[in-house]
Amino acid sequence: MESSYPHSRSNACLFYVIGASGSGKDSVMNRIREHWPKHIMIAHRYITRSADAGSENHVALSSHEFLQRKDNQFFALDWQANGHYYGIGCEVDVWLDKGVDVMINGSRAHLEQAKKRYGCTLIPVVISVESSILKERLISRGRESLEEVEQRLIRSNQLNLQPIKGAIQLDNSGCLDKAMEPFNQYYQQRLLSIQSCTVDKNSSQLMDAKG
Repeated sequence: MESSYPHSRSNACLFYVIGASGSGKDSVMNRIREHWPKHIMIAHRYITRSADAGSENHVALSSHEFLQRKDNQFFALDWQANGHYYGIGCEVDVWLDKGVDVMINGSRAHLEQAKKRYGCTLIPVVISVESSILKERLISRGRESLEEVEQRLIRSNQLNLQPIKGAIQLDNSGCLDKAMEPFNQYYQQRLLSIQSCTVDKNSSQLMDAKG
């Protein structure tokens, strides 16, 4: 897919994490931050909700502050959901341009918007949870009424019926370490591939110099 991202010369990846509320996106991203601290930057989201709402370490903004930043094109991506504005700052473009892999907490409903901007740079990471387990998690955290929980489950099931091509699939129904295995295997292979390409490039340059 053609990208509107202006600095697509680097080989960096944008990992776009999506999953239903209660699927454990924060837990997965925190574990990735711990496991790959030198290789992946985790971007903070800008959200119009208080800093102590939920478990996400986000940048809290008022609606006025958010729209002011949006008007000045300070967001690479932005959307509305659940009565709030969400934004991903343009700093992620700087990181990608420097060849740094980036991970963001995205929105399934706005995946196409992200793909239009980043094209093949973007790799979806889909976190799924069995419906019965997801329901238990949503009820236990006590943020929504039972009716709201049911609505979230319906939306989650509807989205799960739409497969995402090329996505890294993580099943977080049980042990987090088990859920992380597909991503860690993918990323380890990515690093080995980059290392191999670097060695080949250096060898070629050395041969040219001798020639």
